[in-house]
Amino acid sequence: MKHAGLRGLNRRRVEQLLSETKHDRSSGSRIDFFSRHFLGQPYKPNPLIGSADSAEVFTASFDGFDCVTYIETVVALARAANVDDFTDWLRKIRYERGRIQWDRRNHYMTDWIRNNVGERIVKPVSIPAVPTLSRDRVLNVVPGLDPQRTRVKCVPKPAMPRLERYLQSGDLIFFASTRKNLDMFHAGIIVREGKKISMRHASRSQGGVVEQELSEFLKANRMAGVVVVRPQPVKRRIAVSI
Repeated sequence: MKHAGLRGLNRRRVEQLLSETKHDRSSGSRIDFFSRHFLGQPYKPNPLIGSADSAEVFTASFDGFDCVTYIETVVALARAANVDDFTDWLRKIRYERGRIQWDRRNHYMTDWIRNNVGERIVKPVSIPAVPTLSRDRVLNVVPGLDPQRTRVKCVPKPAMPRLERYLQSGDLIFFASTRKNLDMFHAGIIVREGKKISMRHASRSQGGVVEQELSEFLKANRMAGVVVVRPQPVKRRIAVSI
């Protein structure tokens, strides 16, 4: 489905990327390929267009990313068979029920995770042997949105060594904030090579999309814990509500 007013889409580039993975049916390896392709792209703060006071513009640019748009772009490409498939998946991943409205955008990562789990695009990585904790939050950092209560269930940082053995390439990792008015402060894509676990992410401090060892990021950042979800294979054609 083509979208009127779609900003920043380079159809030829998407076609070229998808042609390189057309015989690969593995979600993990497709995410590995596309996330690697964007290494070195610049970090772009607030890359989406729209606010409580201005119209939302559906954007599919590869010119720069924040941590969320990087993940969204990679997962949408990994699920796509063609260019229009890519834009449909990107819309469905980014917006509740795929509706292009500012107030339907998944502004908070707890909303992003819940809605994409509900659409069967991702599923939680929940391991009985790995402990979790819950933190109640009142989210109020997005101007124009009413405060909302949420509960963040995450694996505490000291339990990460127990979780790491279960991580796979292509998993999405979200880092829970210690602030009482924010759920997550960052997100990335896991890359596993044997026992070595790295993360690809759009880093504000490093100015672009980088790959670094997960242990290095964990050591450098204070957090309440992590949430991990695993992208799922495509089992049906996309159907987006308008």
